[in-house]
Amino acid sequence: MQKLSKSNRRRILYAVILVLGIAVDQLTKALAVKHLAGRVTLPLWKNVFHFTYVENRGAAFGMLKDHRWIFLIFSTVAILALAFYLFRGVSYLSDKREDGSYPPLGTLGGIALSLIVSGGIGNMIDRLALGYVVDFIDVRLINFAVFNVADSFVCVGAGLLALHLLLPFFKKKEKN
Repeated sequence: MQKLSKSNRRRILYAVILVLGIAVDQLTKALAVKHLAGRVTLPLWKNVFHFTYVENRGAAFGMLKDHRWIFLIFSTVAILALAFYLFRGVSYLSDKREDGSYPPLGTLGGIALSLIVSGGIGNMIDRLALGYVVDFIDVRLINFAVFNVADSFVCVGAGLLALHLLLPFFKKKEKN
């Protein structure tokens, strides 16, 4: 049996993260619809953390409501571009090597992009199937917008991607 290359093992990891992320997002949204729709809110820790069912017809935090087609087009283009970049396995954001090639994406960057794409697809499924995105996580301690698991994946992925992009600068600084 032939052993998988490191880059192919990473691609499998990214695909698993993608599929599991979409599944967890859709499962939690289905549970929110089943158990929260029609309720005002379900406090888990009063005035700190609640589950509150919201139908978000806009973009992040309900901005630009009633412009669904813009989100569908923008999301589709962004998801396809990031997925291509992820599964191509090359970090075009890095400096070119002496031979003109680019280094591999790296596990942290790949995980970050997997989370972002996963969250984007999760919310895209809602927009296409329902015409809105189901939100239900309500952190009242900081008076934040109601969000969902897919939104969390996008935000965590963006933070990890920023870290992935900044780490080489810190490493170069240490060498100097």
